[in-house]
Amino acid sequence: MASSTPLRRSTSGLGIDPARRRAARRILRLLKPGARVVLTTHVNTDGDGAGSGVAMWRLLDRLGVDALITNPTPFPHRFDFLLDGIRRADRSRHAVRAIERADAILVLDIADLGRLGHLGQVVERCEVPVACIDHHMSNGNLPPGPRLVDPAACATGELVYDLARVAGWTLDAATAQALYVAILTDTGGFRFANTTPRTLRIAGDLLARGADAERVYREVYASESEGKIRLIAEVLQTLVVEQDLALAWMTIPEGALERLGVEPDELEGMVEFARSIRGVRLALLFRHLASGRIKVSFRSVGDVDVARLAEQFDGGGHRRAAGASLDGPMDEARVRVLAAARSVAAL
Repeated sequence: MASSTPLRRSTSGLGIDPARRRAARRILRLLKPGARVVLTTHVNTDGDGAGSGVAMWRLLDRLGVDALITNPTPFPHRFDFLLDGIRRADRSRHAVRAIERADAILVLDIADLGRLGHLGQVVERCEVPVACIDHHMSNGNLPPGPRLVDPAACATGELVYDLARVAGWTLDAATAQALYVAILTDTGGFRFANTTPRTLRIAGDLLARGADAERVYREVYASESEGKIRLIAEVLQTLVVEQDLALAWMTIPEGALERLGVEPDELEGMVEFARSIRGVRLALLFRHLASGRIKVSFRSVGDVDVARLAEQFDGGGHRRAAGASLDGPMDEARVRVLAAARSVAAL
């Protein structure tokens, strides 16, 4: 597999680090007019994966590349507005066939085959280059191909933005809006520590190019389903706060999503209720997956490195936001994770 050594942070306004430029050029060699390129991201994609994928599709379509979005799970409802006018771009229902016929695969916002769900095995056996654009710390286990991987980026959307600039591509309003969604959501509305001066300069440039901030807010943050609000009420009833360790954790009741008609992508941000408690430095959210495994979301404040905590359970992510899944049942998985979390919190 090609190296995905973290690249250095660019500090000069909107200047692009030379190493990031070189990595972008290696990916651009695959993106030729007429080539069949599939774009994919992790299961239950978030705003960064969805926005980056739509932005890449729009850029490649204008270039004459035969691009398709082939995600392992359906496009999230809250980001569905990004597909207005380009519904043909999303071929996730026929992802396996599209991947098997591709000349190249571009994986966005993740570098691990396991996070591609049922498409992981399909990608693994394809004998075509597998490029990756990602801002997580994991080197991953994707098949060989060029890598634009930089944990210094606030979001994968930032790296797609830089790729477009290296290529000399113009960002129209719809592409700018998709990248704005990617960056806005992965920085928690520009609240998280990954928000840098460069992040805000990029966001400003995207707004200048036509991104509609009011519509993005309305679609992403002001269109919650009744089921999600009722789910929040149930989840908050499970809240446990261990003040002496500055630790808080919650559990999504088994079967609650199905009972309330809530989609998995609607869980984004749920763990923030625990992290937002005054004095809490480490917050966890537990839930059942359809596979029978237990998903854990880790969030932290200050110097607690949850990426290292998640790695103990074959997970990963960022210093203050990470995730992992492990075998159940819930009670046993929770005991294991909380023991590790308490050890970290006690330091």
